[in-house]
Amino acid sequence: MEGYVHVYTGNGKGKTTAALGLALRAAGAGMRVYIGQFIKNADYNEIKALERFGDKITLEQFGRGCFIRGNPCEEDIAAARVGLKAIERALASGDFDVVIADEANVAYGTGLVGEEDLLALIAARRPETELVITGRNAPPAVIEKADLVTEMQEIKHYFRRGILAREGIEK
Repeated sequence: MEGYVHVYTGNGKGKTTAALGLALRAAGAGMRVYIGQFIKNADYNEIKALERFGDKITLEQFGRGCFIRGNPCEEDIAAARVGLKAIERALASGDFDVVIADEANVAYGTGLVGEEDLLALIAARRPETELVITGRNAPPAVIEKADLVTEMQEIKHYFRRGILAREGIEK
């Protein structure tokens, strides 16, 4: 089966959620999934749930778990570099049917990785491997290379009314 490149981007909620839904669907079909998360480094509830699929889903985080404003520090850049290498290995290994580069577009937008790094991930993909790249502000060259692009658009969000991330829904 031929694999394709997906990009889930936009300012709306649901990019990671859509990618994780695809991971669950793939695992249910017996496929092996690798998820590399940029920027994130916390024990989110989805991680607890995915641990139950340990024989089919591998998840690694490559961040310090903090918001990056302005220029990223050297530790953030180093963590992103480790993530890039791990995702490249997963893509080239043949060990995984689906590889998800979660928040890779955000890593690009904050200066942790370059557009050429994301294009290198696409180039490292084996033809039969499905690659999903998530995060707002996908670079135009990545959108151009992708086979499927979905833009999540915020129409209305309760966050705008001061409602913070809720356990089991946003975190």
